[in-house]
Amino acid sequence: MDPQSEPPTPASQATSEAAGTQPHSHTQSGYDAFRERFETLIPTIQREWPEVARHTLEATRGSLDEVAAVIASQTGRTATVVQGQLLELLQVAEEQTHRIAHTLEPLEDQLERLLDELDATLRPRIEKPVRERPLLALGIAAGVGLLTGLLLSSARRSA
Repeated sequence: MDPQSEPPTPASQATSEAAGTQPHSHTQSGYDAFRERFETLIPTIQREWPEVARHTLEATRGSLDEVAAVIASQTGRTATVVQGQLLELLQVAEEQTHRIAHTLEPLEDQLERLLDELDATLRPRIEKPVRERPLLALGIAAGVGLLTGLLLSSARRSA
């Protein structure tokens, strides 16, 4: 019997139930989500299974079945159990991402309000002198650009 087609073991079902998840190893969305997040999951996978080399994981190109088979072959676990654990890692990573995004929303809103206020107060103060003396403004901008270019090129030469 192919280890990837084995029915879930009671241990993997209990683990999934304890985590409040349904084992979705057979859903296409689980496979797609794993492939999309694979690069960011590699460090976590390596912490969980340190005996699996990074280049071996990368060679799977994010295929859930292949990653599970590689880990199973090197750890002695069944591919089904490993696949369940990988999907749990994916779910934990997604939950952390959602928590972080939720935490950042108020900060994004505050930053957007501050930028709007800055735009409303600073734009008129900058536009008026530029409209009154466009050549002077153009000369200042060119001078600042030239000075910045000279500073950056000398910093590269000395590095």
